[in-house]
Order: sequence, then structure tokens, then C-alpha cells
Amino acid sequence: MLLDGAHVIAEALASDVPIDAAIVSADLLADDGPHGRRLVEALHRHGTTVYEGTDDVIAAASPVRTPAGLVAIARWSPATIAATLAPPPSLTIGLVGVQDPGNLGAAIRSADALGATGVIGIDDAANPSGWKAIRGSMGSTFHLPVARAGFADVVAHARSTGVQIVAAVARSGRAPESVPFTNQTIILLGSEGAGLGDDYLPTDAIPVTLAMRHGVESLNVAVAAALLLYEAARQRAAGRHS
Repeated sequence: MLLDGAHVIAEALASDVPIDAAIVSADLLADDGPHGRRLVEALHRHGTTVYEGTDDVIAAASPVRTPAGLVAIARWSPATIAATLAPPPSLTIGLVGVQDPGNLGAAIRSADALGATGVIGIDDAANPSGWKAIRGSMGSTFHLPVARAGFADVVAHARSTGVQIVAAVARSGRAPESVPFTNQTIILLGSEGAGLGDDYLPTDAIPVTLAMRHGVESLNVAVAAALLLYEAARQRAAGRHS
């Protein structure tokens, strides 16, 4: 996987992600801050081969319009479905066909921030190891299990382990506060355009709908994930303190 930018690379280092090689700009080497020369020194200690590159080399290596001066190649593998659903009481989000890597990465960031146990990219969802998804997650991909799997396998695993399935739908679902998120749960969310089609609505799923002002058809999937995860975190915190 390609890592672009000091923050993402620092998060990978902190999570012991193997980083094989990096290219750093002279300007970043001259910076004595935590995301400058000290980060490069940490890469050396990590066993990473570090090259100093000109601005043209950095621009060629970086996929972004305005490179940050540090690009690296790392090794990362998706987790298993089981890893995202553990330990109990697990709270997992399943992103069904979410093809925008930035949205997928932002949803992973929300999951990390709000206490989810894992994320699953389902069917033709974007690759969580792509550089746009990694940048969107701000390194959260390295903090919790992130899997890729087929829809049928995810549903079968949830059912076999007693995990309740919650499906985010545009209308006619239950209010989030009425869903028992204190149970082991996987929340299925679809892409903004298509949402969850009928083929992705298990008969035993609990439908949930976020109330929106009339005329607004949908929310960004990362925003929807964050709102549902926030409600889940609220319920779980209340349960611990009751």
C-alpha cells in the first residue's frame, strides 16, 4: 500500500505496520518537528529504507496534487470477518458497495473515533488499502480490524455468532434511539446513490432510519455511520453507568 503524508505514516509506525521504503524531501528533513526529521529517524529505527528525493521525485511518487514531502510503501492485509465482530459486545459497520474511497476512509475514521470494533467493506466497496481511503481514514485503518468480504459471508457469520443485523434505510425504519445497540451489532450501510437495495436487506435485520428534513434524500455515508455509531456509544455508556 502507498502511504502519503507524515501523519498517516506516523500512524502506521505507531501501529507497527511494516514500512519497506520511503522518500523524503529536503524541506521535511530540515524540519525538527515530530513530523519532520524525528519521524524520518523513527523510520530508520523501524528498519525502513529512506531515500532523500527532489521535489520532482516526490511529485512523481505522490498521487496528491500538493505533496506533503513524505511518501512510503507499506505492507497491510485486511482482517477477517471474525476479527471485526470481536470481542463482545461487538459493534461493526458493514459498508455495502461504498465505492468512493474517501467516504469509505472517513467511515473508518468515524468507526475508530466512536468505539466500533471493526469495519467491513462488502462486495464491490472500495479497497480500504487504497491511498485515498487511507488518507480519508487519517490512519484509523491501522487502529481497528478492517475486512473485505462478500455480503452472504458477512450475514452468515453474524447469524452464526448471534450478532444482530441493523440495516440503515432511507425511510420507514425505526428511530436509532429505539434500536438496542447494547447488543452485539453489525450496522449495514449502502452507498449514497443506491442505498441498501432489496438484495442487501436480510429478513431478520432491524431497519433504522435517520430523520431528515423534507426534501433531503440522503446523507453522506460516513456522516450516517457516525450518527448511528454515536447513538450506539451513547446507549452503551448509559448502560455502563446505570
